[in-house]
Amino acid sequence: MTKPFNDQFLRACRGEEVTHVPVWYMRQAGRSQPEYRKLKEKYSLFDITHRPEICADVTRLPVEQYDVDAAILYKDIMTPLPAIGVDVEIKSGIGPVIDNPIRSKADVERLGEIDPEQDVPYVLDTIKLLREQLSVPLISFAGAPFTLASYMIEGGPSKNYYKTKAFMYSEPESWFLLMDKLGDTTIRYVKSQIKAGAQAIQIFDSWVGTLNVADYRTFIKPVMERIFTELKEENVPLITFGVGASHLANEWNELPVDVVGLDWRLPIREARSLGINKTVQGNLEPALLLAPWNVIEERTKEILDRGMESSKFIFNLGHGVFPDVNPDTLKRLTAFVHEYSSK
Repeated sequence: MTKPFNDQFLRACRGEEVTHVPVWYMRQAGRSQPEYRKLKEKYSLFDITHRPEICADVTRLPVEQYDVDAAILYKDIMTPLPAIGVDVEIKSGIGPVIDNPIRSKADVERLGEIDPEQDVPYVLDTIKLLREQLSVPLISFAGAPFTLASYMIEGGPSKNYYKTKAFMYSEPESWFLLMDKLGDTTIRYVKSQIKAGAQAIQIFDSWVGTLNVADYRTFIKPVMERIFTELKEENVPLITFGVGASHLANEWNELPVDVVGLDWRLPIREARSLGINKTVQGNLEPALLLAPWNVIEERTKEILDRGMESSKFIFNLGHGVFPDVNPDTLKRLTAFVHEYSSK
């Protein structure tokens, strides 16, 4: 018997009344699951994401195991970059590594355009398959231009992003050209995912917290305004999220988004006192999932009590699930959030 569709996540995104606080977890599919680790013994990340049936199984698994209120497509933020001419490899223990980093305006000008139906059909096929299988909304996502650019310029992960900032400050014309190209890529890529059936979109600007407010307004906000304005026409909830970026929360609130994702550093009540009037998502410290249950429960109650002061609230972590987290903890946490918030 097919389960009735659970729309609580979508309702919360729109600020509508819900029967319980909806919950999902960033990185809920993947490294913390024994089934996934067993799968990785046979398949690489590339293999999994390029095989819609397997990728759909990985995406669906946490929904079935944890009873969360939304699925998030299993893929990587780097997925669209090869299509525009970026040679990227996901190296175990390191992350994305790029052999041809951006160093000049000529490098930016050489970047091509993405044709999602031709370049990433496996992503779209996975979305279509999941829409047939899921009884909860499917979230898909993309990396924001600054975060993608940071990998493209640094050549891989960075602790200080000084090459990225140096390029931004010293080559502003080239920087804005890069933002325009990545903005175009993001819009085309996301629109194709929505057309395929994605019911909400989260834009991960994971590393933008490295910038101060003035630089964000000058170098980043214009392209984010353009991206979200164009995606708003698609009539699906839009979420923005970054790490270590509490100082940018008001800037995000001004963007045409539906949901502002908070990491664990900014309390929800404080965020609302700053004037954030949209749905907020978050924001349990991920490391707490490794603590004893009584500690997890106490901290979760605090977040729920603050979050439920408004109907505009989605429970999540302040970043992704760690590989060391016991899946049973996430199952118990989901049940607790549902039970506590429905009283």
